[in-house]
Amino acid sequence: MNLDQSRQDQLRRWERDHLWYPFTQMATLADDPPPLIVGAEGMYLVDADGRRYLDGVSSLWVNVHGHRVAAIDAAITDQLQHVAHSTLLGLTHPPAIMLAKALVDVAPAGLTRVFYSDTGACAVEIAVKMAYQYGALTGTTERRHFFRLNRGYHGDTIGAVSVGGIDLFHATYRPLLFPTIPVESPYCYRCPWGQRYPGCNRACFDHVADVVAQGASGACGFIMEPLVQGAGGMITLPPGYTAFVRQVTERHGVPLLLDEVATGFGRTGTLFAAARENVQPDFMALSKGLSGGYLPIAATLVREEIFQAFLGAPERTFFHGHTYTGNPLAARAALANLELMQSSGLMQQLPDRIAALTAALEALAALSHVGEVRQCGMMVGVELVADAASTAPYPGELRMGSRVCQAARRRGVFIRPLGDVVVMMPPLAMSHDQLRSLVTMVGEAIAEVTGTV
Repeated sequence: MNLDQSRQDQLRRWERDHLWYPFTQMATLADDPPPLIVGAEGMYLVDADGRRYLDGVSSLWVNVHGHRVAAIDAAITDQLQHVAHSTLLGLTHPPAIMLAKALVDVAPAGLTRVFYSDTGACAVEIAVKMAYQYGALTGTTERRHFFRLNRGYHGDTIGAVSVGGIDLFHATYRPLLFPTIPVESPYCYRCPWGQRYPGCNRACFDHVADVVAQGASGACGFIMEPLVQGAGGMITLPPGYTAFVRQVTERHGVPLLLDEVATGFGRTGTLFAAARENVQPDFMALSKGLSGGYLPIAATLVREEIFQAFLGAPERTFFHGHTYTGNPLAARAALANLELMQSSGLMQQLPDRIAALTAALEALAALSHVGEVRQCGMMVGVELVADAASTAPYPGELRMGSRVCQAARRRGVFIRPLGDVVVMMPPLAMSHDQLRSLVTMVGEAIAEVTGTV
């Protein structure tokens, strides 16, 4: 799409007058207007001036194979010849059925039922509501609260915010939220117990065991992101922590809800992060990479015994649904994505790509204002600090993370910050050379903004 300057100017006026961007302080928009993206090809986004940007965060953690993928394009085009949308309330269609079967086939053992929605937050909200109702249906009506990790993020609907733990995002809405039982985040770089991994005494393991033991009788679930707390700062959990939580929750009869919205579909090196520690949850929320970055679709997977508890009298029904639940176009895109992940050898090639990314990141760890580089598969967080020796953070008003992302954009790389944690989450199919180029340009941006090498 070619846009002449007059058309661009018109769009920018409309943008200024009418559009409200997510997670954006709109008062600063004029100082840093976002690129106007009009096209994409492979691993690059293209703006109205023809400038190309390496997509370093997979268009917000969703893209898997790159942009304009022939197999997914063809699947959506074919589906358009049949039906673009048909509800699952009183009707059904092949793509929804086929995708449910495909997801159950690749999901952790025991997850047999699929409930569709259209965003990760909705998938989590559904899991929360199901877990609560399941407790009531099985005669444990006193089970009213959830365990959740501090620094956890599960989306922006009120239920998802209630089980989240990031004050910057969530504190404003606290009067609207239902109560939960917080568990300290196992954030090794800034350990709440003053320990240092791996020479610590695993205080975070003892802590979660104690908290669950004390509150298990009133709990209808424990929700967490497996292996990596994404929006909390790309916090990589200690090895074995996710599996340990599963052991503790099983011991006390507390359902485990895994939020794999960000970690699913290869991001951690396996199709689902749960597989890295052989964890079998009771609920699993999926979205983001589900359609390969094409169309909004989400799914909540549950164990068969949970599904069976909802059968019977009308009042046992799960009263929840969305207009676009199981949309045929999105379901076809998701099917094509899963098929391509299997047929292309992408998962088999992933270890080499992860190794190339790991090797490239070594140079960033040596920068004097990089406190820690955290990596799990293709998920990377680079924490910027004012002083590496003391781990002292930069004052928030300096917005160092945002400034690094702006400097990277000037170099032709699109990334996003989480505060002063610079995030990279490239498409899984990004080449070794592109991965090295991504890291090199991010490193240059960090050096420029921090004034160091």
